[in-house]
Order: sequence, then structure tokens, then C-alpha cells
Amino acid sequence: MAPSFGTSGLRGLVIDLTEDVVADYVNAFLTTVPACDILFIGQDLRPSSPDIAQMISRTALSAGVNVVDCGAVGTPALALASMDAGAAAIMVTGSHIPSDRNGLKFYVPQGEISKDDERKISAAYAARKKRCGGTGTQSALPEAETLYVKRYVDAFGAQALKDLRIGVYRHSSVARDTMETILAQLGATVIPLGHSDTFIPVDTEAVDDITRTNLITWAQKHRLDAVASTDGDADRPLLSDATGKVIPGDVLGVLTAKVLGAKTVITPVSSNDMVRRCPEFKTVFLTRIGSPFVIAEMEKAKAPADACIGFEANGGFLIGFDATLAGPLAALPTRDCMLPIISPLFAAKQQSKSLADLVADLPQCFTAAQRLQEIDRAKAGVFLAGLIDDAGKREAFFAPFGRISSVDLTDGLRVNFESGDVAHLRPSGNAPEFRIYAQSGSEARAHDLSAAVRKAVATRLTE
Repeated sequence: MAPSFGTSGLRGLVIDLTEDVVADYVNAFLTTVPACDILFIGQDLRPSSPDIAQMISRTALSAGVNVVDCGAVGTPALALASMDAGAAAIMVTGSHIPSDRNGLKFYVPQGEISKDDERKISAAYAARKKRCGGTGTQSALPEAETLYVKRYVDAFGAQALKDLRIGVYRHSSVARDTMETILAQLGATVIPLGHSDTFIPVDTEAVDDITRTNLITWAQKHRLDAVASTDGDADRPLLSDATGKVIPGDVLGVLTAKVLGAKTVITPVSSNDMVRRCPEFKTVFLTRIGSPFVIAEMEKAKAPADACIGFEANGGFLIGFDATLAGPLAALPTRDCMLPIISPLFAAKQQSKSLADLVADLPQCFTAAQRLQEIDRAKAGVFLAGLIDDAGKREAFFAPFGRISSVDLTDGLRVNFESGDVAHLRPSGNAPEFRIYAQSGSEARAHDLSAAVRKAVATRLTE
């Protein structure tokens, strides 16, 4: 299947990301930002990323664009550096998906591209538009990581996490060293864990059982206050409490929004409903799933009084206003992993509480997420369309889980049950995956419901 845009960026099989395909997409992108003569390039640690980064560089240079190579660096660090320079950027990453796939994330000088930008790029790609110019120059910017580290040390202060013992699950995250540096400079004692020279696709929204077991083991063995990690390109956080229990990304989003004093919250329909139960948030707006949709709504909240932030169920956090903590924290409207890792740890320390106690103080609403991988995408589409279009089929499928009170078609199919439980089905936009979300007033019920619905979906997709 040809590479395509999904919830965040272009993705496809590595074998389909040929020199011609990459060059045509880079040219298409460059024609949408004609006033920008500088392109920053970053990459994750997938085996295919260096070659794809070189393809991008060759294309940009031949189009007369000056290339700044940031090397292996996290997506938010690349975005910060390029936005500060008023330059466009491309990150080579497939995020959390397996290493046989990869992709490109595009950034205009103002930040992450919108869905409208995606449409423009796709149209230019279809027309095989090219930017013509002389020959660009190439330089390196190893300081991109340093700028990102400084951002958080300046904002929270050098002793913000003093006396905390924090494990860092390194796996193959491109930001594993960056994360350790930031936490150490904030005063924490850092314990490196689980380093891998082989790419591991860590999905922070649907953490696998092996990772959950490792987190519990590490937390107990090393007497940790928390274990922190990210996905492959570091725009999604993973944080566990002192017992090794994972704190869901949308809960991290709520905790971080409270630390920042946010008044307006933008988040996808798949996020935990607790965000709508926090009285300090004056406005909560739910979007389709994907950071471009969140950004589009954040763009509408421009007044400083709006104090607008966005986050996704995977934990990726976007700050749309200039905040002040121990020091200034400038807006960064692109998914970031470090802010929703540091903020809950900071709040817990400030309040002399554990992370678990901090979470327990929030409105009690629980979510769980599952996924089916390597599915037949066409069959999944037909299955979901049948549930959406035919009330009889929908009622029959969901009958084992409760009586349906209403449905929400903002993104996929979200079913609200009379019991208050929620089940949400959604296929991936550009990967052979199917997502299942569940919500309930009981943590155990949320996990049981997500597992049961996953099993039912799997049965239908394999018939």
C-alpha cells in the first residue's frame, strides 16, 4: 500500500518509501512553503531513518533549499529548533509502529502542519510539483537537543525534582539520552533501564503486558518514585507511579493542564471524560483523533486569557500559550513528551504527595485501550461502516456489553451505554491496526470491557 497521511504525518512500509516517493513528497511540501529557504531535518533510531533522511536532504539541496541536519533527535526538539529559526522541518519517524514501516512528519515555520496543509501537500504530490532553485547548502545543528533541555530546566528550575528517584526506560527512544539529561538537571537521581540497540515499537496508548510487567519489576527493584519513557520519536510520554502502574496519557494531560493553569482544553473524543469534570477548565472542546485536529481548534483560542492547551489520549501535549512556572515556558503547539512527564512529578513533589495520590485526587473516571494489529483494513472498514449505518447490527454487536443510550460519530464509532460505560472503535488511518477504547467508573471494568470488545472485534475481522 502506498504511503499515506494518518493522524500525524505520512507513513508507509519502508519498501514503499523509495527515493522517488520521498523526493516527490518533499518537493510537494516545499512548494507549499515557498517563502521558506531553510529545512531542518531530524530522524529517529529506526534502521531505515538515516537513508530516508539523506533522500530528503538530497531533494531539498537540489531544490535550492539550505538544509540543517539535526541528526537523531526527538520530534518536539526538532520542532522547537526549527520554529525558533523560522524554518520548515521534516522528521523521519514512524512513531510507535514497527520498524518495517517509517514516515515523515512535516513542520511549517509556525509549527506542525494542519489537515489543510496535508491536503495541499497531497495535491502537490499528485501533480508532481517541484520547487526549482539553485543548489542549497548543508550544515549541522547538534545544539537542537541542548535548546530543548534548556527549555525545561529554565521553566521548572534546577532543583524541581530533587530527591526523586526516576527510572528511564530507554528502549530505542531517540530521546532516551535527552530525557535522562533533563531529569538529572532538574535534580532527580536517574536510573537507566532497558536499553536496546534494536528498534522496539513502544505504544504509550496501548502499553503491552511485557512492558507493564517490566515497569512494576523495575519500580520495586530500584525503589523508584516513577519510571519515565516515550515512544520512538518522543512526542508521546509514558509515566508510571512508584508501584510501576502506568498513568494513562490523557490523565497526564489533565494533571499537566492543572499545573500550567490552563483554562481552555482541546482534546480528542477518545480522551478520558474526567477533563470535562474538572471545574478549573472553563472550556473543553472535543475533536477528531490526531494532533492536526487539536491544533486547528487551538488556533481559534488566541487570547491570552484563554490559556489554551491541547493533549491526546496517547499523552502528547501541546501548549498554546506562554506560561510561567519557576521560569518562562513558551508556547510549543506540537506534541511533546517531556512536559507531561515533568509536570505531574513537579506537582507531586510540590504537594508532598506520590503520583498515585495525585491521580486519586482527580475525578474518578477510568479508560483502557486495546489494539488489533496486522488487520485487513478493507474488511475492518466494511465492519465498522456496518455498525455505523445499521442500528440493528450495532445493537446486536454491543448487546453483550450493555444497552446503548447514544452514539458519537466524531471519529469512528463511540457508543455510550445506559450504564455510563463507553466503547469506542476506530481503525488506524494509515496502518493495519484497529483501536478499541473503553471507559467506565471502575478501572477493572474499563480494562475488562476493552478486552471483551477487542475479542469481539477480532472475531468479526477473522471470520
